[in-house]
Amino acid sequence: MTNHVARLHAGALALLVFFLVWAVVAARPWAQPAETDPRAAALDRREQRLARESRRVNRVVERRFATYRQRLARRQREIAAVAASAPAAPSAGAVAAAAPAGAAPPPVAVTAAPPVTSTGSS
Repeated sequence: MTNHVARLHAGALALLVFFLVWAVVAARPWAQPAETDPRAAALDRREQRLARESRRVNRVVERRFATYRQRLARRQREIAAVAASAPAAPSAGAVAAAAPAGAAPPPVAVTAAPPVTSTGSS
């Protein structure tokens, strides 16, 4: 074969046939479907059981949370009713006027702290 173009086409065709055969062999169309793995079947059953349990737990949680929301709303109404019926809190000026005129605030004591770098072992 002295024709380079024919040689190039033959090489390309050989590569194409090679990859097609490779794809057919990798697909294994002659193989029988594998039997179901007992571990996979057990895993599927466990997944279904956990899904049922999860739905049941979510229903219980939703029911409890609904009860909590009702009790919270009732408690907030009670707090609002008590706050509405309670007398108004005294203002800051009224508190200062209620203190005796001669009373002084307690004195502030300043002490020196030991240095941070000192240790008792050396």
